[in-house]
Amino acid sequence: MIKKQLNQDISIQLKADYNFNWLNRFGQVFTVFDQQDSGNISFGIESEGVKRFLKYAGAETLHGSVSPELAVQNLKQSVGIYQELSHASLVNLLDHMEVGDGYCLLFDWFDGEVLHNHWNFPPPLKYEHPDAPFFRFKQLPIEKRLTAFKEILEFHVHVEHHGYVAIDFYDGSILYDFTNYQLKICDIDLYQKKPYINTMGRMWGSSRFMSPEEFELGAVIDGSTNVFNMGAMAFSLLGGELNRSYDKWEAGRDLYEVAIKAVEKDRNKRFPSVEVFYQEWNKRDS
Repeated sequence: MIKKQLNQDISIQLKADYNFNWLNRFGQVFTVFDQQDSGNISFGIESEGVKRFLKYAGAETLHGSVSPELAVQNLKQSVGIYQELSHASLVNLLDHMEVGDGYCLLFDWFDGEVLHNHWNFPPPLKYEHPDAPFFRFKQLPIEKRLTAFKEILEFHVHVEHHGYVAIDFYDGSILYDFTNYQLKICDIDLYQKKPYINTMGRMWGSSRFMSPEEFELGAVIDGSTNVFNMGAMAFSLLGGELNRSYDKWEAGRDLYEVAIKAVEKDRNKRFPSVEVFYQEWNKRDS
């Protein structure tokens, strides 16, 4: 492991030394996120009082599960996804470019906290520590959490309308601003155009949110798959996560019946699309 000092206050951990002098052209680094398994390193950067979020691939990261070359390829491919799926609930892509020996995406800064902050609050701290973003979110009034979940559904109806399926969407893809009660979705880098087939066996993602077909080589990944994902998210934000009993559910019997149908193991028993799920949710959310 190599500890790379970027400035007086900020350092990053790498497997091999890397030249980050190019960062100076973007401004002053005030925070860094270097523990993702994607092979990316992300930076909070400020220039002339304006904050930006910069995601970079090309360095050999300490926790990366892919090579720097594949990380660069994945990041380049994600540009079109962010552009096509632009939405009020999605972090806003400003620019993208080759820089250093790699590639970067530049976003507007959103002053929120990721709900699955695994580097500072790994389970069980995530669920118990009063400073953990997920714990704090679960203490919000149910109305605030229902509003947040509805935004997630609306975005994924939008995703569906553009012919995409969500891959690797989990609570680590959600940023929440606890001051203004606002939500943003991030890290949609692996979303794919339909039709899409599982070519991996176990796909990218958190098993807490993944459908059976996301573990099955050759399975179709489609709207029904995303319905399961949305249902699992409902139980995470509004219930007992993997404990999907009604006793742990906080949003009433009507919405429970919608959510439990969404997470049926048999895909033929789920709603056929996120849009149908969303319509049924709205009927019951009163």
